[in-house]
Amino acid sequence: MKLNFKTGLTLALLCASALFSCKKDQDEFIPGPGKETLVLSGEITSNTTLDPSNTYVLKGRVFVKNNVTLTIAAGTTITVDPAENMEDKGALIVTRGSKIVVNGNVESPVVFTSGAANPAPGDWLGLIVLGKAATNGIGGVMHITGMQETPDTEFGGIDDEDSSGSLKYLRLEYTGAINPANEEEWAIDYASGLMLGGVGSGTALENVMVKHSKDDGFQFVGGTVNGRYLISYDNGDDNFDFDRGYTGRLQFIISYRPSASKVGIRANGVESLNDKDATEVLPYTHPVISNMTIIGPAEAQAEADQSQGVYIRKNTRFTIQNSIIAGYTYGGLMLCPKTKPYLVNNDVQDNSEFRYNLVNADNAAWAFNFDDGPSGTKIGPDADVANWATQTGSKTTKTRANNNELITDIAGYMFGGLYQAGSAPDFRPQVGSPALKGANYISVGKNKDMADMAKVTYRGALGTTDSWANTGSWANWQ
Repeated sequence: MKLNFKTGLTLALLCASALFSCKKDQDEFIPGPGKETLVLSGEITSNTTLDPSNTYVLKGRVFVKNNVTLTIAAGTTITVDPAENMEDKGALIVTRGSKIVVNGNVESPVVFTSGAANPAPGDWLGLIVLGKAATNGIGGVMHITGMQETPDTEFGGIDDEDSSGSLKYLRLEYTGAINPANEEEWAIDYASGLMLGGVGSGTALENVMVKHSKDDGFQFVGGTVNGRYLISYDNGDDNFDFDRGYTGRLQFIISYRPSASKVGIRANGVESLNDKDATEVLPYTHPVISNMTIIGPAEAQAEADQSQGVYIRKNTRFTIQNSIIAGYTYGGLMLCPKTKPYLVNNDVQDNSEFRYNLVNADNAAWAFNFDDGPSGTKIGPDADVANWATQTGSKTTKTRANNNELITDIAGYMFGGLYQAGSAPDFRPQVGSPALKGANYISVGKNKDMADMAKVTYRGALGTTDSWANTGSWANWQ
């Protein structure tokens, strides 16, 4: 295999001299006695295991390929070498057919982070996992946006139950390197954070945190992978981004942006599109989400910012239930001409659902918004959607009511504690909070039911005693 391990007595010696460097070709790397500093570069083409008995430095773009498995043991940290040139910025790409198995645990997560002396968002690209599940790209196949089109950047197919491995108790920090200064807002975002391209439902995705990305946190581009206990924290663009035919289910997820993004337009908690031109290409992007907590910045946004808690656009279908949206000044939920009809005309089985949620915007009139079309700048409150969304009871003029509640002040959620510098946020609703009741797991969407989701009584990602986001050291809020 072409994985390069460069060994030295100390990191300083590694940087200064090649006296102890070597290349090894073997079926599996087994650490030797004593802690070594090992460089990961080029290609991994045979089964390989990393564990915390060694220090790992990732240089450039590393491809796991030829249907092999990269296993990373609990407590392993991989630092990504800083690079001046964009083409040298680091990334780990698990190609279609290969697997990555991250075996972290609550006290000893696997961590990918910047190796810079002063880490910053955008120091490296991120972790990119590619699979064989469906996308709505041409012929069902796509390539990583922002990278050269080669067989190693290809993803998608027809195997919706495909497995790309297992990601458990994983933290990714300071990603988003190839995000341009003026990224084109109407196309697929460049790869960033944790990108899952055409990843199938046979893949495990649990307890993963992406923080301090310059661009998006989680990107689901096509595929059917399901996930739970996911945290997207303080990222520059969208915290959760869904594109090109993603149809998986997510439960217990957190989007937290404590301060306004430097991205001047639409750094959203959730953003979703079907394709750039809002066509009828199948499969339709349709994430199914329950028990999500989205918290926007502490300070008020300028109206020109346009960042939303949830922005559904470009012919997306979606299901969001039992969730909390709060803290964005000018937006809780925003729709567009291609997505509004699929939500409000809810007699049709394949339409969207937004039910049993708690919705807040700092400016209450902007809790439900409408983007009028191609300019992308003429947005404003949508009284029609607001009235439709907050109908209560069992029946209305439509087949069902939606039972969303408008919370006019974020304090009404009664969270344990937000926006506290130097300490972890506490998203648990306190006794008396409206989030502690009202959850409902009945869905009438075609093939989008929530039968396989955990049934809890609370709305949002956490209950009064459920502290998965602050248990152990796997999630770090610094």
